[in-house]
Amino acid sequence: MNRPSARRLRVTAGLVLVIAALLPAACGGSEGPDSSASQPAQFDQQLHNLLPQAIRSRGYLRVGTDASYAPMSSFGPGGLTIVGVEPDLGVQIGRILGVRLQFGNVDFVKLRGRVASGGLDLAISAMTDTPESARSGDFVNYFRAGTSIVVQRGNPAGITELNDLCGKVVAVESGTTQVDLLERTQLSCVNKRIIVNTYPTNSDALVQLRTGRAIAVLNDYPPAVFLVNDIRTRSQYQLASALQYEPGPYGVFVAKTQPGLRVAVQGALEQLLRSGGYAGILDRWHVRDGAVQQITINSSR
Repeated sequence: MNRPSARRLRVTAGLVLVIAALLPAACGGSEGPDSSASQPAQFDQQLHNLLPQAIRSRGYLRVGTDASYAPMSSFGPGGLTIVGVEPDLGVQIGRILGVRLQFGNVDFVKLRGRVASGGLDLAISAMTDTPESARSGDFVNYFRAGTSIVVQRGNPAGITELNDLCGKVVAVESGTTQVDLLERTQLSCVNKRIIVNTYPTNSDALVQLRTGRAIAVLNDYPPAVFLVNDIRTRSQYQLASALQYEPGPYGVFVAKTQPGLRVAVQGALEQLLRSGGYAGILDRWHVRDGAVQQITINSSR
């Protein structure tokens, strides 16, 4: 999701954006933090052979992401290239599988449907693996994070926990696990329900907080930490507390009709985990706390 700035670039969902996955190795994270490389990924013929013939013939995987969630996926300073943890992982997955990964900016709520219908091959977008989501596809789990409460710098409303949001306006991105978390929190609100306003992107939700039209935004922990530490946004936002609510696994979303692709992606991520490339990418973007010890399938079940 977009790195916060005075101007937010909108890109039509159908446009495919050629990202760092198509660039030479040295450019994989060139618009982000230090991009010093670890051991280079090695092409794996057996994993390549697991890919559907259509993908092998095409030479690239169509990947959807909602590029407004730095540091996981966001537009770089030039406004055209998608950068972050997930694009960097995509570079390495592509090298191992012998195909390129092309990331396109897609509304978060449309990602699973586009993959299930065959319009996209994968969705890699800080997507939490939940039993409900896994009914429409499979998740290859590669990261873990919970939810944090983001408030205005100075925390004028004195928010420290979820129950403090009762009776107040909260902005959140549509289709996220944060919407469900707020709905469950409503059960503990007595006579003062949380007023939950949803928006197409996380950037839209943050505008509401920044302008005082919402008292808080719920974000996954890595993007929340990024906001409160980035030089461009740290004067505007802070965390209400250090708590992470309901930590869960992120997963690469794959259609159930593509078991070979699912196994190939899992194998590529396992190779990255063994080689140190996975840890190198997480370190580069300062999200090592979310590292997993093994690459699993549908671990929320």
